[in-house]
Amino acid sequence: MDLTIPESTVSAQELGALLASGAAPDLVDVRTPAEFEAARLASARNHPLERLDPSAVARERAAPDRPLYVICQSGARGRQACARLREAGLERVVTVEGGIQACMAAGLPVVRGRRTLSLERQVRIAAGSLVALGVALGWWVTPWFLLLAGFVGCGLVFAGVTDTCAMGMLLARLPWNQAAPSCRRGRAGGEFRA
Repeated sequence: MDLTIPESTVSAQELGALLASGAAPDLVDVRTPAEFEAARLASARNHPLERLDPSAVARERAAPDRPLYVICQSGARGRQACARLREAGLERVVTVEGGIQACMAAGLPVVRGRRTLSLERQVRIAAGSLVALGVALGWWVTPWFLLLAGFVGCGLVFAGVTDTCAMGMLLARLPWNQAAPSCRRGRAGGEFRA
């Protein structure tokens, strides 16, 4: 298995083999700061997708000729980030398929911090709540509130078809999904710089 010239995706097992070989891959985590703080790979830097600046990522790279691995929660945000980075001119950008969930399932060492709800769970909670509210208000107040449930349903279909989620991007900007800006990379053992 040749890990020096990766494809556009890499499995968690392949990334694990690279880490086990003693290599220090250039790894960018595009989850929210709160998700990053909850569980991350030790060598990862946090660049949340909603604020991703390809030029900042390029400036931080010690060896631009090496592959840049991009990880998220389950893979979708990682693919979006890779597309944005490639469009900005970065080469050898690689998505970690399955994200941090696949890495944990593969037994890769994960640094754990404060637990938080994943962005996907927050979207499901918010969408379900809005649908339930729209139906309840449509039943008891006026049928016009059923449009709220329909709007959220259409948004979920659009998110599924395009693999982008406006509600997720909005929720990612809320205060509980943020961490101190200096917490971009933590120390081993789950402690983060203040």
